[in-house]
Amino acid sequence: MATTITMPQLGETVTEGTVAQWLKKPGDAVEKYEAFVEVSTDKVNAEVPSPVTGTIRELLVKEGETVATGTAIAVIDDVGAATESAPAPAPAASHEPAKASAPDAHPAQGASHNGAAAAHASANGADLEAALRKASPAVRKLAREHQVDIRALAGSGANGRVTAEDVLTAARMGPAAAVGQAISVGTNFAATGAPAHAPSAPPPSGTSTYSQPIPGTVIPLNQARRIIAERMVESKHTAPHAWSMVEVDVTNLWKWRMREKDRFERETGYKLTLLPFFIRAVVESLGAFPLMNARFTPEGIYVNKEINVGIAIGLATNLVVPVVRDAEKLSIKGLATAAGALIDRARRGKLGVDDLAGGTFTVNNNGANGSWASAPIINGGQAGIVTMETVVKKPVVRDDDAIAIRHMMNSCLSLDHRVVDGFVASGFLADLKKRLEAMGPDGNL
Repeated sequence: MATTITMPQLGETVTEGTVAQWLKKPGDAVEKYEAFVEVSTDKVNAEVPSPVTGTIRELLVKEGETVATGTAIAVIDDVGAATESAPAPAPAASHEPAKASAPDAHPAQGASHNGAAAAHASANGADLEAALRKASPAVRKLAREHQVDIRALAGSGANGRVTAEDVLTAARMGPAAAVGQAISVGTNFAATGAPAHAPSAPPPSGTSTYSQPIPGTVIPLNQARRIIAERMVESKHTAPHAWSMVEVDVTNLWKWRMREKDRFERETGYKLTLLPFFIRAVVESLGAFPLMNARFTPEGIYVNKEINVGIAIGLATNLVVPVVRDAEKLSIKGLATAAGALIDRARRGKLGVDDLAGGTFTVNNNGANGSWASAPIINGGQAGIVTMETVVKKPVVRDDDAIAIRHMMNSCLSLDHRVVDGFVASGFLADLKKRLEAMGPDGNL
């Protein structure tokens, strides 16, 4: 019996996907839950697991080809009668449609070579059963209620334990999200559970990669870099960018953060940077200037009701912008923990589709790398992106003409001139400056 695999829908608003790389070829054996193709969209790269054990009969889509979700991409012959020597028809075997297949903690690429296929399949199955045993009865019940295959989830709890939140995250992604919670951005987890940034074998001699460039060579574009390039060009071509900058005195804010940082890290496990303070001020300024929290549409300018702040994060191989949802409802401490969790998951390659969707405005901490000023490109579908640049100590003339050493920081705003004009944008920046300068050691997290 043959199973036809279709292009999964990797996210609620995603309508198409690109076959970035086939991990198997016709004639190769594939185990149930073993990754056999890498798919890319404008949001994520993900390895898709097979819903059945069998043999690859046919690959219907070429590498690099983009097709609509639901389009047939491969055919797998089910091996329900693998023990029979005669080529008689195999007994009817139950198999799920591709859209209902469950994800797997992704096998390492290259494990599809014939010599290692059997050993890898055995180890992979053992890992799956071990993951199932690690889940508590309550979590198993929750998974059954939401029709989530708990064996396929990459557990975020201690020692890889699958938690209730892992199950709910997978359930929120919907039945069409074939790769579920195991979707990662740019790179994926191996079957061993090793993080995406774990040391790996160096590329073959003379091969240049984005994370390991070799002078005098050409770096082939992987799907993540290609999509980033397309989206950046599209943003610059579609949205007329304008730019503005203010200088902010963050001396009192700096003192506040220094006073709280050690206690905060002890209590939460996350470092307290200036980012959550900055996001809090941005959220308040967006409330005062709602046009900055809008987007341009052919029908008119849509002003978003919610404030979902994207955080631009640069990784070794690509750029991601996970989203803090309903940021206006969070305290500085809440923003710090939410942002810290997103940044941690991004660096470990564990962001899901939901983490990347729904942003209405973006912040970028360029100052972490020493940048003094920048002109960022707007994230598509938003009206602006604002940066916090590096904090420097410099002599400043005060209102009373006294000269003092202060902690100063530039904040730069790129805006979609179709949505807002300079009057609104400069008002937003001035309001942001005022709110940041009003933060001080007497505040509460």
